[in-house]
This record gives sequence, C-alpha cells and structure tokens, in this order.
Amino acid sequence: MLATTREKLQTVSTATLATALFKRGLKNQFIQGVKPLEKGKPTMVGVAFTLRYIPAREDLNPITVFQDPRHPQRVAVETCPSGAVLVIDSRKDSRAASAGSILASRLMVRGAAGIVTDGGFRDSAEIAKLDMPSYHHSPSAPTNLTLHQAIDINVPIGCGDVAVFPADVVVGDDDGVIVIPAHLADEIADEAISMTLYEDFVTERVLEGHRIVGLYPLTLEANKKEFELWKQKMEASKD
Repeated sequence: MLATTREKLQTVSTATLATALFKRGLKNQFIQGVKPLEKGKPTMVGVAFTLRYIPAREDLNPITVFQDPRHPQRVAVETCPSGAVLVIDSRKDSRAASAGSILASRLMVRGAAGIVTDGGFRDSAEIAKLDMPSYHHSPSAPTNLTLHQAIDINVPIGCGDVAVFPADVVVGDDDGVIVIPAHLADEIADEAISMTLYEDFVTERVLEGHRIVGLYPLTLEANKKEFELWKQKMEASKD
C-alpha cells in the first residue's frame, strides 16, 4: 500500500468507504459484529496479516502447546509486519479469547497498526488502553485453547462474514472495520477523499436549512455550481 493511500484512508470514514465499494458491486466488506474496545482513537489503516483458528480438539490442544516456539498464534504475533493489522478468524465465537493483553502489547511494540477478531479478547480493559486500535465482538476470559486451535498464518480467512485475504487493506474507525481488496485500495482512497469533500459541503448546507432533494445525491445544476464555488473558497482559505 502506498504511503499516500494510507494517509488518505486515515481521513475518511468506513461509511464512505462502504459506499465507494458498493459502487463497484462489493456489498459485504464491513466486518459484522465487531466494535472498537475504545472509541475515539485515530483511524486504523493497515494491510491484513491473518491468523485462522479452527475448533479445538482436546488431544491436540492442551495448554502445553504454548511451549512450542512454532505455535501459530505466537508466530503470528512475532511475524506480523510493522504497519499491518492482525486479523483473526475466531469463527464468530467469543466464548474463548482470541488473545490477551500481553500478545496485544507485543503487537503494539512491534509496530502493528491494530488487531481485529470476530471473537473476543481477554484483559479487554487493558487492551483498550493500549496505543493501538483493537476490535472484537465482546470480552472473554477463557484462554483460546479451550475452544480455538490456531492452525494457519497469513492465509485467506473469514472474519465477521467477510473474506479477508493477506495484503487486503483494513480500515477501522468508531463504527467498525471494513476490508478493501488490495488492488482497489488506491482508487477507493481517491474516491473516498472526493466523496468526503462533497459530504462536508452537504452537511454545511443541511445545517443551514437546505433541502436534501437535488443536493444529496447531487442532481441540480445550481447545487453543482454552489459546490464548485465552495471548493474554491475552501482552497483559498488554505493559502
């Protein structure tokens, strides 16, 4: 992902991105059932680095598996690239934790852009305080080993009913998390910037008492002219 694309995506909303993706026929890119552990943090933007869980089988998933330095969960935390988002497929099951504060802290220190699971985190209050955005379904205390078996790293996964491929671009704000296919990221970012600019204009007009018809969506020529004048005024104010 280009640095300029990352910068653009950090200034737009997941709602605007969802509309831009919908225009291209992509209707199911917003991860369902996850929310930020703490609202008000900077927008999360990063490429997806994935971890997949399957249902745990007791004879293969005792607590001693954590002694193996090749354990996929531990390896994922230690190999997730700086600037990436660790996205975890927990099968939408938050009865056992996908990870806890120690692993999340390690990700933060290593420079991860964030962490997302369609399950839950243990130590959620501590994770919420970290200087890194985090998203889950709901808090969970039991270790992941009781229900989840880490099986794959950086493979295509499902998270909250959304297909997530390695290197897809993941964006999270106070509303939730959306996934942009990697090959569309640059053009979606550009379109979202333009859409946001027009939405700022619309919001200003609506608060002044203007009617929506012909303004949103933009269909009246008079509104088009007003928007162009407004843009010129905004550009002039930056000089």
